[in-house]
Amino acid sequence: MTFAATVLTLYPDMFPGPLGASLAGRALREGRWSLDAVNIRDFTTDKHRSVDDTPAGGGAGMVLRADVVASALDAHRDERPILAMTPRGAPLTQARVRELATGPGAVILCGRFEGFDERLFEARRIEQVSIGDYVLSGGEMGALVLLDACVRLLPGVMGAPSSGEEESFESGLLEYPHYTRPLEWEGRTIPEVLRSGDHARIAAWRRQKAEADTRLRRPDLWERHVGARDRPPSGAQRQKDD
Repeated sequence: MTFAATVLTLYPDMFPGPLGASLAGRALREGRWSLDAVNIRDFTTDKHRSVDDTPAGGGAGMVLRADVVASALDAHRDERPILAMTPRGAPLTQARVRELATGPGAVILCGRFEGFDERLFEARRIEQVSIGDYVLSGGEMGALVLLDACVRLLPGVMGAPSSGEEESFESGLLEYPHYTRPLEWEGRTIPEVLRSGDHARIAAWRRQKAEADTRLRRPDLWERHVGARDRPPSGAQRQKDD
């Protein structure tokens, strides 16, 4: 099954963009995944090809029209999940990325201006997704981020299947620090433990560093990690409850 991505946008020329380079680009050329960038403006019905209008109730900016976006969406709707890139969405997580990467792909809506007419979400089953607590010019950058995160997990894209297993967020922790040659640089040396050849010591050091960095830099992740670690297995919890 090929991971098929359809992006609905006012700027289809932004795709594949960086997804056409490096591992994602090679995988695209090899047919491991596909990308179709669709211009929402092609689904307008007036001579001006209007995709937006002024906000009801007044205010600054413009709002993407539900009728136009829905027409574009309905022309590409199938069994794939539909995601709208919007700062009002739920934060994108590595767990959700893994779910998407194991599925048939996604249809991605890219917001612009002040966003979408809310009736679009009332009338269609759409998952609203955010890539962070900041403001971008549109959803295209978010779509690129989401697709890059998914594509790198597809079979055969990364050189070694295990290369992503210890990266940040995969274990619930930030990744441990890395070092490489030269042994000494500007008076700083690679930690002795990493030169010891003792794999058990190295694994323990990396775990300790990952935990320490997560506690310091991302206390929110650390709290979730500790909570998950201390939570009893579901079977044990049921046995206790019985």
